Amino acid sequence: MPIAHSLKKVAKNVSKHSGQMHIKGRKFKQLNRATLRDQKLSERKRKSQELKMKELESLRFFQAAVQNRGNSSFSMEEIKIFIESFLSRFDEELTALKRDRRPGRPPTTRQQKLEQQLETDNQHYKTGFRVPDIRDKKTVENLRNWNGSPGGTTILKFIRVTKDSTDGTEMED
Repeated sequence: MPIAHSLKKVAKNVSKHSGQMHIKGRKFKQLNRATLRDQKLSERKRKSQELKMKELESLRFFQAAVQNRGNSSFSMEEIKIFIESFLSRFDEELTALKRDRRPGRPPTTRQQKLEQQLETDNQHYKTGFRVPDIRDKKTVENLRNWNGSPGGTTILKFIRVTKDSTDGTEMED
């Protein structure tokens, strides 16, 4: 008999049998394994969706930056300027939160989240920020025509840009 992995199938199988389940019994252990597996899969799915949403946020920012300018391609210095303006998108809100906080009071939850986001974004920039290769004319055209869906990112060419990188950056598909 095949092993049921999903919580739904295991729960259905266990509910067929009447009576109580023993703590050290096979059915209880099977149900416990399926529950833990279901929790692990949902946590992975949540983290994956979170990463995808962060990537889409940066892509939307780059799309807006490219839309505002009429260039057909951009230099590495311009890409770095775009990245640095993306990293400073919360600066005004952070300064307002710091200014409004009374002395001696702990920072608000929103301020902590923004500082943590800023820290992780800066770390990504040091190790390699994944951006569309807007040095390529075709990628700029595709980015301008992008409708904002996650599936539409497959036609874009990406590069990793670090803080101290020059034109010879690491290419991606």
